[in-house]
Amino acid sequence: MDLFLPQFIQQLFNGLSLGAIYALIAIGYTMVYGIIGMINFAHGEIYMIGAYVGLITLTALGVGGNVPVPLLIMTMIVVAAFVTGCYGYAVERVAYRPLRNSARLVSLISAIGMSIFLQNWVALGQGARDVAVPNILPGAFQIPLSDEFSVTITYARLLIIVVVFSLMVGLTLFIKKSRMGRASRACSQDMKMANLLGIDTNKVISFTFIIGAILAAVGGVLIAITIGKLNPFIGFIAGIKAFTAAVLGGIGSIPGAILGGLILGVAETLAAAYISSQYKDIVAFSLLVLILLFRPSGLLGKPEVEKV
Repeated sequence: MDLFLPQFIQQLFNGLSLGAIYALIAIGYTMVYGIIGMINFAHGEIYMIGAYVGLITLTALGVGGNVPVPLLIMTMIVVAAFVTGCYGYAVERVAYRPLRNSARLVSLISAIGMSIFLQNWVALGQGARDVAVPNILPGAFQIPLSDEFSVTITYARLLIIVVVFSLMVGLTLFIKKSRMGRASRACSQDMKMANLLGIDTNKVISFTFIIGAILAAVGGVLIAITIGKLNPFIGFIAGIKAFTAAVLGGIGSIPGAILGGLILGVAETLAAAYISSQYKDIVAFSLLVLILLFRPSGLLGKPEVEKV
């Protein structure tokens, strides 16, 4: 019993860092759904591409060079954000805009096709095997909680929490205060009326895809630094988990996506620690089923989503 609380705090910290990544990806799902009512199932592959672009940037700059680590990480994030922003714009123009007025099943099939295309695009270009990412942020600090146990906080996981928290605060302020943010809220409430009032809805939708892609890219870079291993198929699993987090919190709600991601990450980590790592997905999706049984719209969602 003496070790239970320290170990629980350790797993809680690990779960929050994992949940923060899910939340970043889930925001992309929930913003797109909140505005155009479609699910971007290629979003997980954008996350994967961001991780690969970060690794390529790291390789180009050199791990053992004279570039300071903070500048190195910042450069990886900026380059990955730019490249995946272009991908996000291209996905919207190619796979969604031509089908916007079609049946939802058609757009769903198009999204799945784009997901498979991007997986194979990266697999052909980078290879399908696991790729190692150099550990550029080693080290951790210890917080002693008892004579026999201390909480280990790695710098990489701490970076995830700090960066994700900062991005979420910035995004919330941007959505509430900026002109584009107000236009996005208007489009989510009534697309036709927003068009009549002079809002360029095509621009808003493209912007939403770009913002979602940038957030996913940041998550990809951060998880690559932390885990140290990539392959072209990591986006599928992460995308499904992030979509689950978005539904858990209430699809269409940004605070819901954040809450759902954190709950999912913590639930997975605790299940892996106290039950078995083989059961973590079962626990996570069972939690989703239970939430939807008692609250079908999600924790913070509404039956008719009016906000992003």
